[in-house]
Amino acid sequence: MTDIRNGMAIRIDGDIYFIQSFQHTHMGRGGATLRLKVKHAKTGLVKEVSFKDASLVEEVRIDRKPATYSYADSNFYHFLDSETYEDIMFNKEDVKNILDYLKEGLEVNLMFVDNVPLSIELPNFVELEVVETDPGLKGDTASGGSKPAKLETGKVVAVPLFINVGDVVKIDTRNNKYIERVNK
Repeated sequence: MTDIRNGMAIRIDGDIYFIQSFQHTHMGRGGATLRLKVKHAKTGLVKEVSFKDASLVEEVRIDRKPATYSYADSNFYHFLDSETYEDIMFNKEDVKNILDYLKEGLEVNLMFVDNVPLSIELPNFVELEVVETDPGLKGDTASGGSKPAKLETGKVVAVPLFINVGDVVKIDTRNNKYIERVNK
């Protein structure tokens, strides 16, 4: 067993999780307890688990491969492996938590366990076009409030009042927040 660390991939009841935080406690005469806060690799759901014995935690090796999102058909979302040009497919259930950011040509990392595609890792930032929002007013500044804007993927985010339809904005995929307007 290797040392427990944040970001480590582990297997719990057959599913793959990433450790977000951990705490190792020892209560008096009793045995030690390992408490983990983990995030499910496919669904993104977070839960807490405890182990009486740290050796029961099974580390999983994750391989990451660069790929580009190509297209979606009625059943699958297709990604092109950037090294082998192989078409790698995910069903809608596997990508439902990242659909708001998928746009043709988006470069992502595909995560594999034992050469089987597990999930998709988005870049930290994506650039998307605003397709629907209230018109901006002359004199509005970045610190003057916000309004909802619908992006080309259907995602709705809060943007500053000066953002207009047709503007391209940078969004942080980790917290769904507007970062800046992109000059194209």
